[in-house]
Amino acid sequence: MLPSNRQILFAISSICFALIAFALYLQHIQEMRPCPLCVIQRYMFLAVGVATLVSAVSGKVREGTILALLAALGGLYAVGKHLYVIANPGFSCGIDPMETFLNKIPTAEYLPWLFRADGLCEGATDAVLGLAIPQWSAIWFVVLTVLLAFVLLRKAPQR
Repeated sequence: MLPSNRQILFAISSICFALIAFALYLQHIQEMRPCPLCVIQRYMFLAVGVATLVSAVSGKVREGTILALLAALGGLYAVGKHLYVIANPGFSCGIDPMETFLNKIPTAEYLPWLFRADGLCEGATDAVLGLAIPQWSAIWFVVLTVLLAFVLLRKAPQR
């Protein structure tokens, strides 16, 4: 028997919050500084997690899933750009207007330990289990996008 849409949404939410926790571990324990594109990906994981949690709790599965899917697609775009920066070392997103803008957003000012960007995007090549962090992020955004599409396209069970 397949899990219900609400169970899938709770699982997606848990995955997103676990990924944010792992990012904080890498930042504060392993001392890997997040770059602007890393921070944008954090926002997208957080948006997916919150949208799916609210959707699962409220029962408004379709609306929350659509919002979460849009955030996951935004995350795919951000991680795609991040992987492009890593593949093309001359292209940088380091100290630039995007970093300044991100660090002025109220969430970055009030929660700098979570949302402050101060790393270099091309420097995000440290491996975890053989893959760089942006590569893992890309895998997770693809997985989340597929799961969210599954929830949207799935027929509601007959009562």
